[in-house]
Amino acid sequence: MVLIKNETLSPSIILVVDDDRTTLMTLEARLQSHGYKVLTAISGKSACEIIEKEHLVIDAILLDRMMPEMDGLQVIEWLKRQNNLTKPPIIMQTGSDRPDQIKEGIDAGVFYYLTKPIAEEVLRSVVSSAVKESKQKRVLRAELSGHRSSFQLMNRAVFHIQTISEAENISCFVANCFPDPEAVLPGVAELIVNAIEHGNLSISYDDKTALLLSGKWREEMDKRAQLPENTGKKAEVDFVKDGNKYAIKISDQGKGFFWQKYMDADPSRALESHGRGIARANMIFSKLQYNKEGNQVLATIDSTMKSTIDW
Repeated sequence: MVLIKNETLSPSIILVVDDDRTTLMTLEARLQSHGYKVLTAISGKSACEIIEKEHLVIDAILLDRMMPEMDGLQVIEWLKRQNNLTKPPIIMQTGSDRPDQIKEGIDAGVFYYLTKPIAEEVLRSVVSSAVKESKQKRVLRAELSGHRSSFQLMNRAVFHIQTISEAENISCFVANCFPDPEAVLPGVAELIVNAIEHGNLSISYDDKTALLLSGKWREEMDKRAQLPENTGKKAEVDFVKDGNKYAIKISDQGKGFFWQKYMDADPSRALESHGRGIARANMIFSKLQYNKEGNQVLATIDSTMKSTIDW
């Protein structure tokens, strides 16, 4: 298994697209101050040209919604049609917080939204989340290059994990066992990390908001994992393959949560730094089922799998 590591030697690359040159230069400077390498495009068309050339190294795209000739949504639709290009996470920046426009972006595949003017802490938090997802996909591709046939032979695997780092690494491993690993990785990672973060370590939604804004999310995760009440807690990840049917069941030792309100993409949460992961997983998997308490979730690729797989 390839472990996810901090790539301090090579800065992450962000493509910033905005038809306003002042905004473009400002965002470039702000991102560079956080250690990112920045590519810039002044139009949707020039953004597409850069993506074609640099898609393998771009970690995230910060994309203006309203641009002449080719707007942000049209860039997204173009990228969807390019089967030979990797798809970096897209952060949409917009001057409007209208729910209908935000929903339109969510339906197109945007899961990170920033409203202008963009607060510094929110910019840093959201870009960091997008880059993290991009790095996970790179790890996944590296694993696939040498071991794809081995993953296809796996019919069942059970893991017991305690830390966020373990959750991230197991997410890549389990995603490799599915027929389209890159497609399911964001959903797999969200569900497994949730089991540690919100389940065993009792991080609330508001807690996470504050931790992401302060940049202390991982530090707090590591600290809570060492508390006496948490050292014995583990999350179980159970993967099963039955023919062309695939499923993962994830159980934690937390009290659960009110999962129902997170199953669908809510435009009001699209403007926050987190809170869209379960809705995203619900879109990725053909079926997503929580138990009543919310401390166990079953995610399947085939809707008939529940009756054919014996847990």
